[in-house]
Amino acid sequence: QVQLVESGGGLVQAGGSLKLSCAASGRTFSSYAMGWFRQAPGKEREFVGSIPRSGSSTNYADFVKGRFTISRDNPKDTVYLQMSSLKPEDTAVYYCAASSLYSAGPYSYRYDYWGQGTQVTVSS
Repeated sequence: QVQLVESGGGLVQAGGSLKLSCAASGRTFSSYAMGWFRQAPGKEREFVGSIPRSGSSTNYADFVKGRFTISRDNPKDTVYLQMSSLKPEDTAVYYCAASSLYSAGPYSYRYDYWGQGTQVTVSS
């Protein structure tokens, strides 16, 4: 079993940046593909981006391409989401998730473990 704890959320002005972290514990971090999702009030959870076990590639939702970057540090058991050029519509609770697959992509059902989420609020 894997425990995931997100951090780094907060309040930022439009155009600003934030870096989210997701620390994993419990099992070998490098055995899991990782993903980031978000959920805004009154909306369904949506895919933000993902990275496979090796970190050799990344996959993003169209609405974050060019603004967000996912990376992972396997020795530190941590995955990151660097967010820049933030917009008010990026306001949401951001969740990291772990999948036992090599690469899980945008499909939430492929992820086995989820963090508790961290709030990101972008003011206009």
